[in-house]
Amino acid sequence: MELPFLTGGKTRTILFRSTTAALMAFALTACNSTPRDRLTTGSVPIAGKPVEQMSAPELTRAAESVGQRYDKNPKDKAVGMTYANILRMSGKNGQALSVMQQVAIANPTDREVLAAYGKAQAAAGQLEQALGTIGRAQTPDRPDWRLKSAEGAILDQLGRSNEARARYRDALDTQPNEPSVLSNLGMSYVLTGDLRTAETYLRQASQQPGADSRVRQNLALVVGLQGRFDEAEQIARRELSPQQADANVAYLRGMLSQQNAWAKLAAKDGKALDNGTN
Repeated sequence: MELPFLTGGKTRTILFRSTTAALMAFALTACNSTPRDRLTTGSVPIAGKPVEQMSAPELTRAAESVGQRYDKNPKDKAVGMTYANILRMSGKNGQALSVMQQVAIANPTDREVLAAYGKAQAAAGQLEQALGTIGRAQTPDRPDWRLKSAEGAILDQLGRSNEARARYRDALDTQPNEPSVLSNLGMSYVLTGDLRTAETYLRQASQQPGADSRVRQNLALVVGLQGRFDEAEQIARRELSPQQADANVAYLRGMLSQQNAWAKLAAKDGKALDNGTN
């Protein structure tokens, strides 16, 4: 069972965009899914827990605490990057971008800052600008596989899947079997409806020593989209608390529910094409 990725026509365009947005929101959780792969590596200690693993209340408290530190010294690189990351994880992409702009102004040649700034731009929907920023962070003599992977994720959002996959493979040449890159590569194939190839890469990613639960959640999504929901639920519940697992399973059910709606719309749209009405 594959996603009805369609071309041409208003209905198809809306379907493709909504599908891509929903899947990329899920896929990009794996873009920086391991400590080694974080673009935003500058950080300050927060409750002994990575920002990416915080609950909504924890993010709110962290935003208040780190925000106060940022207000006192907006030029502090580590505090600014951490604050922007918290804001982004809280869904406040515009604010995160504003913070990273200030950090980038204070550190215009810092590769780590430029990479995080590009990430914030991408989260705020400034995809072309993000590519340029991350490109400036990359240096030919010292290519960074994390930046290659980040470029791939942005190119996927722009619909340039072949270029995106080339970036992922470049990253894998430097960092073989890196689970976050394999996961991104797998999700790239989801976005073009090739679920079997996607599953192959995601299974490979999930078997790597550095893979965390978010890589396996992407695998659960792909397995579920092929109609094997019982198996997908088993994967989704591994290594998570009951509350987290329930939330992920609910998300998977929602995705499958939407897929059924997309299939019906696709069938209806196909009939309209046959009748020459579209």
